[in-house]
Amino acid sequence: MPRDPTPTWTFALVVVRDGDRFLLVQERKPGNPWFLPAGRVEPGERIIDGAIRETLEESGVHVELEGILKIQHTPSGRNARLRVIFLARPVGGAPGPTEDSLDARWVTRAEIDRLHLRGDDVKTWIGRADGPVGPLDLLGEE
Repeated sequence: MPRDPTPTWTFALVVVRDGDRFLLVQERKPGNPWFLPAGRVEPGERIIDGAIRETLEESGVHVELEGILKIQHTPSGRNARLRVIFLARPVGGAPGPTEDSLDARWVTRAEIDRLHLRGDDVKTWIGRADGPVGPLDLLGEE
């Protein structure tokens, strides 16, 4: 007997590094916290393309993805969440407010502690930017 597919929400988070600075965006959410460029992948969109699109939409910065820091899969009842955390470098554009965010800027690790962050995972992912990075081809198509 065939089973119904598991609805899965797919998200891309992007750690954009430029030397010793990292790109953060100020979200249009209650409290206006700062977070990494991130968002849901659209139906029919490759997760790599979603990561590049979300970064541009939220920050105004064009990026080239360099690798994968982590893949997370979290099943929950009848659905699941899939998140891929990418490492990227800027290739053009300047950070600033966009239609999708209140602001975007380059910050150093020391400056991050002065911002109201959405969560401590911002520091976790930025900390992993110095460690091993998986190749993009881990996300090959079937």
